[in-house]
Amino acid sequence: MNGDWLLRGRDGRLTVYLKSDDAVLCRAETAPGGPWEPFRRAGGDLGLQQGPAAVGQGVDGYAHLAAWRHAGPGESRLVHCTHFRPLLAPLDWSAVGHPNGKGDRTGTPAVAVDDRRRAYVFVRNAGGGVSLLVQKERGGWYPWRDLKGSGVHEQLAAASRESGLVEVYASTPDRILHWRQEEPGRTPTRDETADVAARPGTLRVLRTSAERTTLFFTDQDGELCAWRPGGKPVPLLQAAGPGPVAAVRCEIDGHDCTVLAQRSASGRVAFAAYPTEQEQAGAWWTESGPPLPATAEVALAVDARGTLVAAALDPTTAALRVTRRKEEAGLALEGWREV
Repeated sequence: MNGDWLLRGRDGRLTVYLKSDDAVLCRAETAPGGPWEPFRRAGGDLGLQQGPAAVGQGVDGYAHLAAWRHAGPGESRLVHCTHFRPLLAPLDWSAVGHPNGKGDRTGTPAVAVDDRRRAYVFVRNAGGGVSLLVQKERGGWYPWRDLKGSGVHEQLAAASRESGLVEVYASTPDRILHWRQEEPGRTPTRDETADVAARPGTLRVLRTSAERTTLFFTDQDGELCAWRPGGKPVPLLQAAGPGPVAAVRCEIDGHDCTVLAQRSASGRVAFAAYPTEQEQAGAWWTESGPPLPATAEVALAVDARGTLVAAALDPTTAALRVTRRKEEAGLALEGWREV
């Protein structure tokens, strides 16, 4: 899944989303902090195309999913569905079109949700730029909008700020691009550019203050970096492993901290934490739990009690492991348990 696939719903329950070969699967806690229900298929019986799907969440706690489906030989269409509450069935998939009108799959979608509860679906188009589809408040979608750009890698990273204004990041072979929405309902426009090469598939964005987001990515030297438009990218520490890092804001010992997690080269989950937006304070990895398969992915969230939760999910077996921060000083974690 492109985006935070471990989410807390409006009722406090946690949900995980998993892209299988032809479906998005979801699994939720039966009660906050309680047992988990089995995986079930999201969006009905419509078969999806192979490749990552996207998930984004609004301030109302609703999750929005986007994925590709086959629409004939050499033809694909994006589909969307909404999941209102963890124990409710998500709505059926509905077709939302193609950024170029027709054609095959063009890239991994990314989803953000504004303060009016409207989904913004971003995707690379056939020309190598970024296209946007915006949901209407009373149903349906506005026409596709071309945000321009060229040479964009497949994965995008989208988020909304506390104001509900939406932004998206994309990488090219030699720079990172940023589009920012300045007013509600307006089309995001190109903002700043960071002249740094990010490894494809390593973008992860996190809201880190009322009006700012921070993009985490791995550069070509293997350094995990943080960038906020208005400044320059800052190297944090050597990436623990490949792929995007998981990131969340939470309170640790009374301080607003950013916690990072990544499957390390050893196969275990590595954690790091530092005061939010204070990269100069430094961070270092501490590994936790048993070695995981190379395909395992890691996610972070804060549960209904304000406790840090980490999840590791193997998409090949659907094995889900969870741990929580202990009620003691520092970033001490409970033992991992399979649920």
